[in-house]
Amino acid sequence: MPLPTLTLYTRAGCHLCEQAAANLGAAALAFTPVDIDADPDLRARWTDHVPVLAWTPPGQPEQVLGKGAFSRARAGQIKLHLMRTAPGT
Repeated sequence: MPLPTLTLYTRAGCHLCEQAAANLGAAALAFTPVDIDADPDLRARWTDHVPVLAWTPPGQPEQVLGKGAFSRARAGQIKLHLMRTAPGT
């Protein structure tokens, strides 16, 4: 079974967001980037705390998997965590 598609909260011009996207992609983690500045509620929720990686397990509320810089090693740790805990994987 494939791993779930994650949500990467970002903003334009954020170098940490760009680095996170590259390292998550290198770890073969599927994600949907969401620009928080396009939604006032998300902007208020995350302010300057991007990037934020989250997922929503079936029937559960959204869970934050991490905030800030995402190295390749950290992306690999997240992938391993999801392989162990994501339903249907």
